[in-house]
Amino acid sequence: MGYGDCIVFLLAKASQKSQNLLKNRLKPLGLTSVQALVLEALLEEDGLTAGEIGKRLLLDNATVSGVLDRLADSQWIIKRSDTGDKRVLRIFLAAKAKNMEPQLIRERDAANDEVLSGFSMEERIVLKRLLRDFI
Repeated sequence: MGYGDCIVFLLAKASQKSQNLLKNRLKPLGLTSVQALVLEALLEEDGLTAGEIGKRLLLDNATVSGVLDRLADSQWIIKRSDTGDKRVLRIFLAAKAKNMEPQLIRERDAANDEVLSGFSMEERIVLKRLLRDFI
């Protein structure tokens, strides 16, 4: 089997292409794809801890920590101590992120649609199922 038929190669190239599509759409917002994922996790449930965000997005603590620092520096999020346990840091969306939610979702959906544009509805369902099963 040549590299062109190797599933690891094909998945890597598909990931690279889809990430570039999303990256280009998020660039005007000043966000990376991982930063956008973190914001979307907080859109689903504001006030998560860094550990909870990492578990939901399958990211290691070091990655999450760096992303959160950059998002806080750019005023996308606010870090606050938990009211019940001051040792716990909770992450909340700042007004900037709340105001940009529709655009953030539109850009994500547009990139998603572009990636899936060559697939039938049945192929889209199967592809998503196979990828979810793999991860």
